[in-house]
Amino acid sequence: MTRGVIATPHHAASDIGAQILRDGGNAIDAAIAADAALCVVYPHMTSVAGDLMAIVWAGGETSPVGLIGAGRSGELATIGAVRARGHDSMPARGVLPVTVPGTVEAWGRLLERFGSLGLGAVLEPAESLARDGFVITPQVSQFLMQAADWLGREPAAYALYPPMEAGMLLRNPDLASVLRDLGHSGINGFYRGEIGAAIASAIKRRDGFVTRHDLATHRSQWVDPVAFPYRGLVVYELPPPTQGLAAAAMLVRLEAGASFQGARDASYALRDRYISDPDFSPVPAEPFLNPQHAPEGRAVAHEAGDTVYLCAADEHGNVISMIQSVAFDFGSGIVAEGTGMLLQNRGAYFSLDEIPRQPARAEEADHAHAHPGPRGA
Repeated sequence: MTRGVIATPHHAASDIGAQILRDGGNAIDAAIAADAALCVVYPHMTSVAGDLMAIVWAGGETSPVGLIGAGRSGELATIGAVRARGHDSMPARGVLPVTVPGTVEAWGRLLERFGSLGLGAVLEPAESLARDGFVITPQVSQFLMQAADWLGREPAAYALYPPMEAGMLLRNPDLASVLRDLGHSGINGFYRGEIGAAIASAIKRRDGFVTRHDLATHRSQWVDPVAFPYRGLVVYELPPPTQGLAAAAMLVRLEAGASFQGARDASYALRDRYISDPDFSPVPAEPFLNPQHAPEGRAVAHEAGDTVYLCAADEHGNVISMIQSVAFDFGSGIVAEGTGMLLQNRGAYFSLDEIPRQPARAEEADHAHAHPGPRGA
């Protein structure tokens, strides 16, 4: 019997999500199970210690809801602190661009609101993959070879992800233990227990900015998606701090007759000009959704980021669209010892420009610009 459909970038994750659907789980259960599997088999693009964004249209509802599962910069992160470490701009790799991982808390929130299975049931297949090992694909092998020099700066990262040929088996027993603990004890241990302590300790040893307090106080955000027409349809995108408005800007300009290059350049310039954390700097939607608005300046070139996309639908009418990321390939290049998890480098997108704005709290006035979302958000 057909119970639904799921699409992911790796056959193992798709197989796992499809089995969840066959076993009676819904689209949200299947998507989280598949996402956890991608965190094992796609380490160059995603991690349990990354961020997650999702749009869910629950069966019977008249509109979708969005979840922004992105962590903030650490409480020790200020423009002055970055400059004091000898940087005139945010470094791309290493501990300084590491931000609070949002994925695990987002998994919990999605399952709590929409799921039909428990966390243990949806994480068990990924745990088995990490424990028993998975076969390296040609793509993962290529990324491992290309990243070998800079991954080699971190012994724990290089020991886990050395150069490997396609067809070789990679095991990650530490990650299996993390997934097992999450399945048995819930998400609290990740942010306020032993796993959180291991993450914070790894960051502190490297003189980073994220603290145990940052982890303990992290929360995802439920948001209303931005809706706009496109060729007879209604498209939904996530609002800032994600890059959803940039995608909207591209589509409305394409519909108005712009070339792909022109639409892309305009949307990226608008992204770089406006998108930030709305708690610190308001982000107007009108420049993005008005195809006649000509942005000032040009887009800033960033190193290519990496993101996984997956989606699922079930027989009950539930639909989920999700992305998950560690920002750049292999994120920060740091594996928190004892966890098997690569820490993301979302802070690489931060700016050190001193731009006046109205901070939510006075003590945050010197913080580096908040992140745009993962590429593709």
